[in-house]
Amino acid sequence: MSDCDVLVLADYFCDIIITGLSEPPRLGADIFGQAMEIAPGGAYILAAALHRLGVRARWTARLGSDVFSQFILQEAQREGMDTSLFQIFNQPLRSLSVSFSFVHDRGFISYQDPFPPYALEPVIQAQKPKWVVNAPFDGSPESLRLVDLIHRQGGRVFTDCQYVTRTLSEPGLTDMLRAIDIFAPNQSEACQLTGVEDPREAAARLAEYCPLVVVKCGGQGAYAFTGGRLYHSPALPVEVVDTTGAGDSFNAGFLYAYLRGEPLETCLRCGNICGGLSTTRHGGARAVPTLEQLKQYL
Repeated sequence: MSDCDVLVLADYFCDIIITGLSEPPRLGADIFGQAMEIAPGGAYILAAALHRLGVRARWTARLGSDVFSQFILQEAQREGMDTSLFQIFNQPLRSLSVSFSFVHDRGFISYQDPFPPYALEPVIQAQKPKWVVNAPFDGSPESLRLVDLIHRQGGRVFTDCQYVTRTLSEPGLTDMLRAIDIFAPNQSEACQLTGVEDPREAAARLAEYCPLVVVKCGGQGAYAFTGGRLYHSPALPVEVVDTTGAGDSFNAGFLYAYLRGEPLETCLRCGNICGGLSTTRHGGARAVPTLEQLKQYL
């Protein structure tokens, strides 16, 4: 029997978060912020959040010899995360985002070195995870084969789309939605994909292909659509400091409850608690709750 509840795909980012800006960056202007923080980002946020909630999670991180990779490795070790699937390369693998963060939204300027390939098929066959998170949402034949392999190994697939400018009319995307088990975009992504403005309508449209769709709407909470029924859970009332990584933290809380067989309303509530609390400090993983803290809010 597998001892891996969740296998986290996708790479790290090191987030440099600048806050207190008078306006968003623009050409010709030298704009100073009032504070800065360096925090682990990307898939680290989801992996760390799952770990804090007691979920047996492993992350297929690729790290290099550069200072950003070493920072992520040190943070993962300090957090006590399972690093058994980390691959360390003797070359720089820089993955960096500069975040200009405001109270209710943020933007990024990012850079990533070309990363060496990571053969995921042998990892999936060896780990036999119950869930795989962040399988590529691109509709390519390779991605569809990867999802098929996960299912043949007895696992299921949870995917959000990491912001795309595509629509459902593009080849392969509806096939991908039919293949995955839970699709969890944010409101902007869901509306972009479907071409509708109402997140509830977008959820229903996406659920024509995927059995369970969750749409994360920030301060409006989260919606889920499955079996012809719409569910809603309000956002946790918090004083928002930084929204970076809130979606990843929501995913962790939702999966924690889903793995326990909780009702869908409870899964949404756990997601909102984790996502909401993560916004109360700078950096996506800084304020993600522990299991005991989540239970207190529940």
